[in-house]
Parts: sequence; structure tokens; C-alpha cells
Amino acid sequence: MINNDFPRILTLLRKEQGFSQKKVAEDLGISQALLSHYEKGIRECGLNFVVKVADYYGVSCDYLLGRTPHRTGKKFTLNEVPDDSPARAKKNDSTQLEYNRRILVNSLNIVFAILRKIKSESLTNVVSHYLFSAVYKAFRVLYSSNPKNPQGMFELDRRLFGATIESSMAVSEAKERYILSGEDIGECRGVSRDSLPHLTPELLANDYPLYAPSLFDMIKKLETEVKS
Repeated sequence: MINNDFPRILTLLRKEQGFSQKKVAEDLGISQALLSHYEKGIRECGLNFVVKVADYYGVSCDYLLGRTPHRTGKKFTLNEVPDDSPARAKKNDSTQLEYNRRILVNSLNIVFAILRKIKSESLTNVVSHYLFSAVYKAFRVLYSSNPKNPQGMFELDRRLFGATIESSMAVSEAKERYILSGEDIGECRGVSRDSLPHLTPELLANDYPLYAPSLFDMIKKLETEVKS
């Protein structure tokens, strides 16, 4: 049985190239209706078609089937993940800890690179607030797990900080959506549609060759854990 990711990735690859269903169907030697069914997940294709599509788009079968977020099918090891963070790994760090740290830092590099392209102070502040909030919450839970640790460094009520931060994150996300749609909200100015960069996995890989693999791994890891 074809992996459920196949229809999504099949559609993504076609749209990424700007191809019509008619062109791709003709190139692959099938009807447009059948290709449409494959893209919608209505019908399942055979393995020969998977190989044909992989050759057509220049990707691996593992990528088509959602088994890896990397088009070549390669699985990256810790030593292949770039590390330009000043917080260097310690000798006794676990491989998983260091790997997670690197893919998180590298993914954030891309987030801020995109913000830099958009050039919106309002958007940068809102996205930063959202990220600050997530780090604050994770840190405070870790810090407060030992009841002997003094709570004087925090102003938010220990009983309510989780709900307070989550509501603040929800507001930040809503503001981000409005800003990106071009609408002003409060003191935040909406951004022009022309300032929004065109993004695809292929473009991200080309523009950020050092960091994109980490971002793709992070997306795959998170979505797999959330679905399970």
C-alpha cells in the first residue's frame, strides 16, 4: 500500500515546477484523470509508477513515499549537521540531545532569514515574541521541576504562567496571520504581498543549503510525533 504522504508530495513536486496536470500526465504516459486520482489519494499506483515519478522529478523513492524529508533519500548523521552556535557540545552530551539542538538552531536561522527578507519590524517582533514564549515556557517548566529552585526570577504566577503564555502565543500567531495578510492590527503594520518571498522546498534547499536539511528533519520529526 502506498504511503499516505505520496499524494501530497506528488502534488507538491508538480506545483513546485509550475507544471500542469495535463503536461505531467502526458510526460508520464497516463491520463490526466488518473494523475488527479493519484494526487488526491483516491487511487494507489504501482511501484513502477513510483520509480517513474522519482526519475521524472529527480528525487528518491523514499522521498516520494515520505520516508525521508530529503530529496536524495540521504539520512543525515550528527556530524553532517552544521553547527555555528557558540554553545558547543560537551563530551558527555548524548547524540540525540546535540542533534536536536542543532536542527532547532539551524531551523531558526531560516525563520529569521525569511523575516530579514520581508523587512517588517512588526512581523519580526510578533514572531520573536512567539518563539520567546515557547522557550520561556520550556525553560520555566524545567527550572521549576525542582521545588527547591527559587522562583524569584519570574514575575508570572507559577500557577497560571502556562495558560498565560499559551494565550499570549495564540495572540501572537493571530497577529502574524493578520500582518502577513496585509492588514494592520493594533500598532502592527500589515506587509505588502509583494514583500512575501516565494518559498518551496526546492528553493529553500538552494537558498539555505547548510540549514535546509535541518529544517526538513525538524518538520518530519515533529509531524511524525504529533500524528503518532
